[in-house]
Amino acid sequence: MWAVIEIGKKQYRVQEGDVFSVERLSSGKKNSSKAKEEDKIVIDRVLLLYKNRKLNIGAPYIEGAKVEASVLKEEKAKKIIVYKYKRRKKYRKTQGHRQILTRLKISDIKEPK
Repeated sequence: MWAVIEIGKKQYRVQEGDVFSVERLSSGKKNSSKAKEEDKIVIDRVLLLYKNRKLNIGAPYIEGAKVEASVLKEEKAKKIIVYKYKRRKKYRKTQGHRQILTRLKISDIKEPK
């Protein structure tokens, strides 16, 4: 069984036991800004479910389908360099960026009743 889920306007194909990185997630609690290690997250934006050669497609999401995941850790992605310049004007600007990622492990995929 596998599913296609949406997290932060990006889509991921996941199975039980998969470990993958997404952009930093918030915990969903009022006063907390980021998800902590060992937090359980329930993703209800399931776009597609595949089980026993049957395909269930949502419009846009499948009602009642959920994917449970746990937060393993937060990490930083590889640094990218942004370099801007204008020729003959002595304008040069260098910037770096490291995206903070949340590492997730899929624990369960629940289909609708």
